[in-house]
Amino acid sequence: MKVGMIGFGRLGRLIAKNLSQDADLLIYDIEDYHNEIEALGAKSAQLKEVCTCPIVIPFVPMSALENLLKEMAPLLKEDTLIIDVCSVKSMPVKWMKDILPDHVRLLGTHPMFGPDSAKNTLFGRKIVTCPVRLPDNQYQEIKAYLETHGLKVIEATPEEHDQQIAHSLLLTHFLGRTLMDFEAKSLPIDTKGYRRLMKILETVENDSWQLFEDMNKYNPYAEETRHAFMKSMATINDKVQQ
Repeated sequence: MKVGMIGFGRLGRLIAKNLSQDADLLIYDIEDYHNEIEALGAKSAQLKEVCTCPIVIPFVPMSALENLLKEMAPLLKEDTLIIDVCSVKSMPVKWMKDILPDHVRLLGTHPMFGPDSAKNTLFGRKIVTCPVRLPDNQYQEIKAYLETHGLKVIEATPEEHDQQIAHSLLLTHFLGRTLMDFEAKSLPIDTKGYRRLMKILETVENDSWQLFEDMNKYNPYAEETRHAFMKSMATINDKVQQ
């Protein structure tokens, strides 16, 4: 089976490393990563060639996905499966449905791990799937493949995903970014709770600001969640000062 990947960033590299063991990978990136791609046993290719694969997975920032889909649309064959991996689901799914031709199959996913948390193994990690437009037998095959490789598959609608992720992932990144701005650091006199806070900082410090900005911009529940959290912080602060 040939699988096409568009983008060879941190997450793309992680997925390519694992997928290359089971599929013939064709990878396109605007930058020249030819040697790194070939070292994985994959093939460096142009966008047009990647889009001829039966499965194509874009690994680009969410803010770049809409324009990429417009570029991909005329290049895709009938029954090609497009799998997105964005950390928001409602908007990317809408873009895929609106921009890509009806003869293209669609699956939304969100790998709930990254290059740091899954650098040693994917076993036990979670991945959210949002079936959009594909035969059930193909979806079940993909689900079985993911589970065989140790992933826990959580099926949800794009709306369910975005509602929950606005609390779980967005708040984690919000706290981590705040701790970075606060210049929090490891201390010899600390507590287990403080060390857990530092773990949150470490979780997000290698991720790009673009990712953080995109998950806040495109998740329809992000602003409401941030405001509710800040209101609670202000409430606690007021109680302390009473």
